[in-house]
Amino acid sequence: MHLHDTAAVVTGASRGIGLATARLLADAGAHVYGLARSTDDLEQISQTLGDRFSPVVCDVTDAEAVRRAIDGAAEDAGRLDVLVNNAGLGRFGDVDALAVDDWQVQIDTNLSGVFYCTRAAVPHMKRQGEERGRDETAGFVVNVASIAGLIGNPQLSAYNASKHGLRGFSDAIMKELRPHGIKVSCLYPGSVDTAFGGDDKDPNPDAMSPESIAATVLHVLQAPHSTLISEVVLRPMVGRK
Repeated sequence: MHLHDTAAVVTGASRGIGLATARLLADAGAHVYGLARSTDDLEQISQTLGDRFSPVVCDVTDAEAVRRAIDGAAEDAGRLDVLVNNAGLGRFGDVDALAVDDWQVQIDTNLSGVFYCTRAAVPHMKRQGEERGRDETAGFVVNVASIAGLIGNPQLSAYNASKHGLRGFSDAIMKELRPHGIKVSCLYPGSVDTAFGGDDKDPNPDAMSPESIAATVLHVLQAPHSTLISEVVLRPMVGRK
């Protein structure tokens, strides 16, 4: 996909991998609609990235708010080429002590939020596929999961469940949407130098940078039309995972 003059929605765009991805997409010539809950953070990013970034205050756990946000982005741009489902969070806790609210917020954000965003974006991409034909990508969905979607971790049962669910969801929609010219890729990063489960950074000193994950997102998006990279596993060169 040639990213110049494309329209991209990035969730969790106010920090970490989402912010790094928004920056690289804007640098590549895309117009980025950055979804996040923090108005102040989004406005500050908008001042930095300029006209190629549109801040959109949205909680991905609210299905109707997501529909309005994505429909609004597609209407504003006249197209919708890329959806990067990046918003996510983690809560540590023994399974017998984990609060029900902590379980629910992880499922709602990491899994249901991806479904809400994808459900809203796909109709726009399908219409583009009808217009563009078989020789051009109609749209692209990139889901940022986690290595925790491939393995289990003590005290992370809810997070593991949400990310394993995201893997199954990604594989299913990849097969469902491919005939419509829509590509779906799922990324599984290991340790990344971002806040996880709060304000603390990953304690692994060898963790990957958010920018390195964002660069992989762009690599996947820019693969030839005839090539679908369905899954990518990323790990630090050294470290625990």
